Amino acid sequence: MTAVFPSEEWLKGLETKLNSDEKYADIAKNWEGDLFFRIEPEGNLKEELTFYLDLWHGKCRKAEYKPDASAYPKPTFTLAATYNNITAILTGKMNPMTAMMTMKLKVQGSMGYMMRNVPVVLDFVRVANEATEEIL
Repeated sequence: MTAVFPSEEWLKGLETKLNSDEKYADIAKNWEGDLFFRIEPEGNLKEELTFYLDLWHGKCRKAEYKPDASAYPKPTFTLAATYNNITAILTGKMNPMTAMMTMKLKVQGSMGYMMRNVPVVLDFVRVANEATEEIL
């Protein structure tokens, strides 16, 4: 079965891959922080989409598709992007750090922590890219 982004199957596949990828486990071994993603409708995405990932020491402790923001009132990071920008990051057409610097990927949370953990961010995107077989 092909996991199409965005879908619950895709998110479960990403969670499985994050938890089985040894390179990610090593690079992210000191990462502590959960992420709440808000994807703004654009192109093929007709309504806002949210998903949540609890990333802790190289593992994904929880992944939730379409949670209500009120379920996670204080995530370490909230990331917001339009559908086209998030898919450009997922497919490797846009560097995630460039996206942050140009506000194509808006980040609420500690930019200092994010900057100190650039290798983790880049490897997370590598894993997400490998988990993404198809885009809506």
